[in-house]
Amino acid sequence: MGLGALLSVQNAFSYPITIQSCGKPVTITHRPTHAVIHDVNMAEMAFALHLQPFMAGVTGISGWNKRTPAFQKKLGALPEIATHYPTLEQLLNAGTDFFFAGWNYGMHVGGDVTPETLAAQGIPTLVLSESCMRVGQTSGRPTLDLLYDDEERLGQVFDRTAEAQSLVEGWKNRVRAVQSRLVGHHPLRVFLYDSGRDRPFTAGKYALATELIWLGGGQNIFSDLPTNWGSASWENVAVRDPEAILIVDYGSGISESLAFLRSHPLLIENAALKANRILAVRYDEMTPSPANIDAIEKISVFLHPETKP
Repeated sequence: MGLGALLSVQNAFSYPITIQSCGKPVTITHRPTHAVIHDVNMAEMAFALHLQPFMAGVTGISGWNKRTPAFQKKLGALPEIATHYPTLEQLLNAGTDFFFAGWNYGMHVGGDVTPETLAAQGIPTLVLSESCMRVGQTSGRPTLDLLYDDEERLGQVFDRTAEAQSLVEGWKNRVRAVQSRLVGHHPLRVFLYDSGRDRPFTAGKYALATELIWLGGGQNIFSDLPTNWGSASWENVAVRDPEAILIVDYGSGISESLAFLRSHPLLIENAALKANRILAVRYDEMTPSPANIDAIEKISVFLHPETKP
């Protein structure tokens, strides 16, 4: 039997498959050849499995993030179909046969691009698990299983199950190594500043970022905010008195954000700012992506330098 015939037989046994997406079954009839992936974090999840040959392009990258040389190298010649959220027309024009996005990560509830509107066009959607709380699904504090499960689902969709499982096992080993080094260390209070002037936009109870901070030896001061990402108040930042501050870098550096924090009248006496206990973290490090593991390692050394391997 020739290689082509063998692959056909294997594919015949592999598809169709059914995966779970926000608790709903989604059937994949064939390995996608024109997948569209939204946002830098989900693109990195696809790139980790070398899915570029099966992609039509990406969406929602340059509207918020500056592309790093490393990201651009992985993207190659793949086009950015939409700089922000894609329209249904843009996805159809790209010949999309699979969409990986999330609620408030490429899709809005009630918008023209949803799993339902795409299904009506024969396009299956994998929804980022962290975002499922936007449609009423919460399962308590998020864990890295959100990342692990989504990566493995992506592997199933593209017949890369073994590769995805190997990736996840490697990530778990790295996280276990950090946890062993942090034994006996008290978590420090951490404020994660994304953006916002009138009110700080930050990670809340259902953001994976909250778990990443915890695994790095910290405690998110807004871990009680009942959302994944949302607005808090500067009064609460001051009262909760963070011992360290993480600032999200969208590719332009953090100097503007840091200058704003230093000049805020409610934060004049903050010890973290006075001691310059500030760490820049990339957007893809704080949203579900392979970079989460790097972030945990980086945060742990930042908060507890004595644990550096």
